[in-house]
Amino acid sequence: MPDSVVAARQINKMFGSLAAVRDVSFSIRRGECFGILGPNGAGKTTTIRMIYGFSPLTAGSLQVFGMDVSRRAREIKARIGVCQQENTLDPDLTILQNLIVFARYFDIPGHQAKRKAAELLAFMALDHRRHARAIELSGGMIRRIVLARALLNDPELLILDEPTTGLDPQSRHQVWERLYTLRRRGMSILLTTHYMDEASRLCDRIIIMDRGRILVEGKPADLIREHIGKDVLEISEPSTEVRSYLRRQQLTFEDLESRLLVYGGHDDRLYHEISDHFCTEGCIMRTATLEDVFLKLTGRGLRE
Repeated sequence: MPDSVVAARQINKMFGSLAAVRDVSFSIRRGECFGILGPNGAGKTTTIRMIYGFSPLTAGSLQVFGMDVSRRAREIKARIGVCQQENTLDPDLTILQNLIVFARYFDIPGHQAKRKAAELLAFMALDHRRHARAIELSGGMIRRIVLARALLNDPELLILDEPTTGLDPQSRHQVWERLYTLRRRGMSILLTTHYMDEASRLCDRIIIMDRGRILVEGKPADLIREHIGKDVLEISEPSTEVRSYLRRQQLTFEDLESRLLVYGGHDDRLYHEISDHFCTEGCIMRTATLEDVFLKLTGRGLRE
């Protein structure tokens, strides 16, 4: 596609006999925020590492900016920014020095690097901490610095690997606000995250992966409507009678033993009928979310 910044066609990644990514195909349009979701071990990080040239493909075709990553990785890396999961800041340098030193990887002249670093620190609301060392900062501040570092070269594509994992709600929202601004400026963003609300807020389109394969692709709202419906009715401590009633009504539900989750668009009549006749511990009607889709498709078992 001519307006795609990333075009993946049946890409595969093998680690010995383990297939980490299997026949994955997707494209990222210019100016959109594209999300990759999945449980641990789904292949999210492996996929993005292939995109920014850290890990070579085993098979398939992968183009970034219309260039083959296997042949023109250096040119591609000059035009992307990567915010990895790990904190890779130098603890002995101030955050300003961290940015200036990193700018050398892109051959940015010293005076220009200082100016750009100062601009990004102001953008991240960390200008007042420019002379602090990385070890003196909170987790939220460090994530914003790593994000600022990824923007030093004015990238056309920003790749974020779980950018807010482990952050408190205030820090997460601060990162989100900066990403909103970048989206409004037209930057293309590739995001992996475990936070469904983050994906719903930021992403134009998403894919959900599991065991190296894509399960679904689409806009968050469309996936919710298709796989869950408008509402979810939660029934606590369900009886045999309510299970039989739901089957007779041919309603889609998930049985978690101590709870039933009834999917679809429910009217008030159905809610009151179930609540009045079957709910000994009470019923809750709530709006369906992307997390409902995620858990329905990937399961509720723990992944190690």
